[in-house]
Amino acid sequence: QLQLVESGGGLVQPGGSLKLSCEVSGITLDQVTIGWFHQAPGKEREELSCTSGASTHLMDSVKGRFTISKDNGKNTIFLQMDGLRLEDTGTYFCASNAYGRRCDLGMEYWGKGTLVTVSS
Repeated sequence: QLQLVESGGGLVQPGGSLKLSCEVSGITLDQVTIGWFHQAPGKEREELSCTSGASTHLMDSVKGRFTISKDNGKNTIFLQMDGLRLEDTGTYFCASNAYGRRCDLGMEYWGKGTLVTVSS
């Protein structure tokens, strides 16, 4: 059974940084596509990034602020978030799909999310 578990959320001041983790079990990272998504309170979930193998696509809204990295030994993918803004508040999810499949076509498995609050 493929499972994804997010961690690393918390309270951070505007301009601060957080590093979120998504630990994947049941399959190795190089066999799946992993996406990071953000859902602000009262809003629809939005795609932030989509990673298949060594290739990552970042949405324009987070380019220059967010980066993706992986630790294949730990089967974990990270979302480094810098320059956080009030509007980055919300729940962050990672999700998986078949390798090479675009993240905007629907994801198959989802984690439960981790909450990020950006506030002064």
